[in-house]
Amino acid sequence: MIEEPKTRNRSVWLILGGIGAISIFALCALVVVAGYFLVATPDSRVESSEPASLRAPIVQQLATPAPPAQPVVISEGVIDYETAVLVAIYEKVGPSVVNVDVLSFERNLSPQLLPPSAQIDPDTLIPQGQGSGFVWDTEGHIVTNAHVVDNADQVQITFTDGTVTIAEVIGIDRHSDLAVLKIDPDGYNLVPVLPGDLDQMKVGMRVAAIGNPFGFAGTLTSGIVSAIGRSIPGLASFSIPESIQTDTAINPGNSGGPLLNERGEVIGVNAQIRSDERANSGVGFAIPITIVERVIPVLIAEGRYEHSFIGISGNTFSPICAEGLGLDAGIRGAYVSAVLPGTPAAKGGLRGGDVAIQNDSIGICPTEAGGDLITAIDGNPVARFDDLLVYLERYTSPGDSVTLTVLRDGKTIEVDVTLAPRPEAQP
Repeated sequence: MIEEPKTRNRSVWLILGGIGAISIFALCALVVVAGYFLVATPDSRVESSEPASLRAPIVQQLATPAPPAQPVVISEGVIDYETAVLVAIYEKVGPSVVNVDVLSFERNLSPQLLPPSAQIDPDTLIPQGQGSGFVWDTEGHIVTNAHVVDNADQVQITFTDGTVTIAEVIGIDRHSDLAVLKIDPDGYNLVPVLPGDLDQMKVGMRVAAIGNPFGFAGTLTSGIVSAIGRSIPGLASFSIPESIQTDTAINPGNSGGPLLNERGEVIGVNAQIRSDERANSGVGFAIPITIVERVIPVLIAEGRYEHSFIGISGNTFSPICAEGLGLDAGIRGAYVSAVLPGTPAAKGGLRGGDVAIQNDSIGICPTEAGGDLITAIDGNPVARFDDLLVYLERYTSPGDSVTLTVLRDGKTIEVDVTLAPRPEAQP
């Protein structure tokens, strides 16, 4: 479960996938998809570090692996290092980035957008939006955002050399906002991207984005990693943990394109911005490669991906709440405010708060005491609620059993929970 943030300003989270030019009798419409920031816990806006001593990631090889790509090579010569890096990134990765044009039948047009004399042909496809994508393998699979191609009647792919082809949407995961397209690879020189290592990224490192902002194909922008470990809203009621914040200019149309490290490796999929003006403000977000590498192969193989689900809501324990909850101010963990009936957490015996308490820290502290405090999962320390989300996304699948270390009534106990699939996300 995801809690609504306690405060909300005028800023709008823009899901970038859609700037489309709708042309009917010289009429154009600009489509920008917007959503409000929904996070897992009130403190999800703070940087996180992943739990220590995590076991090795689960690798799912469900599709033919792409041939190894060569890292970016910086030529010696007359230009400075930063320029050389960006030039090398663009030359290396540019051919792997595509424009994604979404078309729908005219029946989906609002009558208010058409002249009174317009005659609607229900069999005519018209542009509805634009986004970006990148080549995943030589078999014709292309990665983009789910919100870019959601409800599309037809998807067109345009390569950097101007060639155009039709793509089939073969898999969508609304929880991670990822989708896979498939084209016939015959006749195309497909150059797969090279995934990077998120664990090697540090705040302040240079990154670059290549995409299709406002329909300007093949646009390169650059900046730095502003933060790692943000939780951003998905298309369902669950957040996407471990996301990357960057000041790299990303705008509507960049959605689905790659965020690249200095080696030209993909570390994230550009997905959202935060802006009062519905344009770049230096606060953009990318879905982390850790999630991409788990979700995409499964979407290719099965068309859908199931995320682990435990069935609790809560927040990070703060010392200011210690007295009201009857806990030591020096401990850290994820406080369980509520356990949903019939969920893995309920079946495993986790407890939520059930004793109403008075507190003056509205929005920080729970309103009910008596809930479990989770301090570790499978032996890995849990300092904040997002540590649970990161661990579940990175290292577990539905059906797995996890052991939670829990502080309950002043005693430390272990609770075994068998994970289930998340409830289906509704469009």
